[in-house]
Amino acid sequence: MHSTAKELRFHTKELLDSVSRGEEVIITLRGKPYAKLVPLKKSGKNTGTTNELFGMWKERKDLENVGEYVRRMRRERFRVPG
Repeated sequence: MHSTAKELRFHTKELLDSVSRGEEVIITLRGKPYAKLVPLKKSGKNTGTTNELFGMWKERKDLENVGEYVRRMRRERFRVPG
């Protein structure tokens, strides 16, 4: 399937739906092929754990509840002085 850069801008969802069905989409710019949208290959492993920040607080004993700690930090950010 071919699509223009303008169609990509205005019909991104439809093009991504095509890719999710397994189609490859060639994006053209000024009439020449510029990029290709292809579906990602499914891998058997969880790719989320490769992020270096994943589990960064796992070893901290002073933080029993990380979610509550983060909520307290965010609350301070939005506190109105006065």
